[in-house]
Amino acid sequence: MAKSGTDFDPLMAGFFSITEAARLVGVNPRVVRSWLNGYSNSNAGPVIDRDFDDPRTVSFLDLMELRFIAVFRSQSVSMPTLRLAAEKARQAWGVHHPLALSSEKYVTDRRTIFATVAKENKDRVAWDMASGQLEMWETIEHTIEKGVEFDPQTYLAKVWHPRLATSPNVVIDPRVAFGKPIVRGTTVPTVVLFRQWRADKNKARVADWFDVPIDAVTSAIEYELVAA
Repeated sequence: MAKSGTDFDPLMAGFFSITEAARLVGVNPRVVRSWLNGYSNSNAGPVIDRDFDDPRTVSFLDLMELRFIAVFRSQSVSMPTLRLAAEKARQAWGVHHPLALSSEKYVTDRRTIFATVAKENKDRVAWDMASGQLEMWETIEHTIEKGVEFDPQTYLAKVWHPRLATSPNVVIDPRVAFGKPIVRGTTVPTVVLFRQWRADKNKARVADWFDVPIDAVTSAIEYELVAA
């Protein structure tokens, strides 16, 4: 069941399991679960205002926020800072997913919020990044946005190339195949093409069965071999 407002279409939001989301952002599923649902052994709540009531289901925008958190955690920004910054941004901008917004519009405001929260939490790492090391902050934001296409009206992420360098044609689009990775221009998940090829070992037949170009089958195979 969806938690968002009446203009939210759950069928266009994407559906990922926690395991799938964790694999896509490169983080342990147990850690991702705590970011989504809070920590059972403390009063710390979730970082993300999720789109679905089901604690096992992750939407595309949830996934994009997980990616943001994963990158900043890799730079040693604390969870309390990330949690409070996300909460303040949600309130200030009136959006469910402030960590999935393009820096084109929000980078300055987001950096200001992080600096304020870091000062309150005595988070020296986040304070240095947000208040003094502008180049570092912008580099991190650029890293997060790499391979992401944003809606020009809402500034929210709408499509993600999860492996842009090695599989530029593979995209995650929540409007297609419920957000499962696909080769752009097709509607068949890469994992489906890959499994059929692994069983049949004939790209041409797989392409014919699913009515996709052979190049799409090749791209799907290459992506899944790396992603597995």
